[in-house]
Amino acid sequence: MNTIKVSVKDRLATITLDSGKSNALGRELITELDDMLKNIAADANIGGVIITGKAPFFSAGLDLIELYGYNEEEAKSFFELFFEFTANLVSFKKPMVAAISGHSPAGGCVIALACDARVMAEGQFIIGLNEVPVGIIVPNSIFQLYAFWIGKAEAARSLLTGRLFSPEEAFKVGLVDELVKNESLLTAAERKIKKFMEQESNTWSQSKLNIREELIAAMTADQSATLEKMLAQWWSPGTRHILETILANLQRK
Repeated sequence: MNTIKVSVKDRLATITLDSGKSNALGRELITELDDMLKNIAADANIGGVIITGKAPFFSAGLDLIELYGYNEEEAKSFFELFFEFTANLVSFKKPMVAAISGHSPAGGCVIALACDARVMAEGQFIIGLNEVPVGIIVPNSIFQLYAFWIGKAEAARSLLTGRLFSPEEAFKVGLVDELVKNESLLTAAERKIKKFMEQESNTWSQSKLNIREELIAAMTADQSATLEKMLAQWWSPGTRHILETILANLQRK
């Protein structure tokens, strides 16, 4: 595996995103993470998963440099892959906790939202869904995922302005469950997930799936019409201009 590292101890798997400085979500990272979670789901010797990154990032979201260079067919297949990946994350049966090690906008926030709890490192970091300012149309499934944790009104307001939260703001609105110093991040995440893992596993898993029934339905629904609109906007002059500006800023850093 080129983009993730995995360790297992006491039936707990820790997956560390390890792709460049910012763990941007390209095709390879998404595929490797998705495959690993499928393996873990089928492994009776593993009872739970922590997903983390490397300070000062958890994940910067979709790899816009990679995506910008895609042709139409490549872009379509990538977004189809991302939709399927998020659906798999949300319907993952075992306990999964995000140990958010730094910045976590857009796709990074989506991964964290799919988890059962989020512990975030204190610091000058941002988290949230800022797709609209980037020129990406927000699908209903992502709105439902945001609203699942922070409520529909806050999710709508935040999505339509592309609001990014500080760790303290994220804690106040329920986007993250606990704030800790970076050196205590994994310890806090382990403490939180072990409370889930202590429960009878089938009872816990089935209850999780029941609680998420409407969310899973939204994630697994046919999104081809939504994707068509997203792709039309992706190739529009307005979005291409936004992306060019973002990429120019990234390359200056």
